[in-house]
Amino acid sequence: MKRIITSPDAPKAVGPYSQAVEANGTLYISGQLPIDPATGKFAEGGVAEQTAQCLKNIGAILAAAGYDYTRVIKSTVLLADMNDFAAMNEVYARFYAEPCPARAAYQVAKLPMGALVEIETVAG
Repeated sequence: MKRIITSPDAPKAVGPYSQAVEANGTLYISGQLPIDPATGKFAEGGVAEQTAQCLKNIGAILAAAGYDYTRVIKSTVLLADMNDFAAMNEVYARFYAEPCPARAAYQVAKLPMGALVEIETVAG
């Protein structure tokens, strides 16, 4: 059985997908772009501000499902430029306390809408 999760405090899906799906006690959050749901625009600034917005969006979806950051098992971070890794990592560390979830980070050729970062998350 699966349950579709949506939060008005995170950006609406920009394609044929759900913000998140919970199945068998695991929550799969779609990749979150740095869109401020109040304005529909990217968080102003660089990769640090965009990372913070992605993680705020993830937090809103976690809350809508009855979860919080402590329940995150794994994140995948997609970066437009791996040179932004340190700045992203500094912000990411503010959202997760020890023990931190597993994580992978990749540089990709291009992200939707020209974003500098996108983060997808699995929680349980």
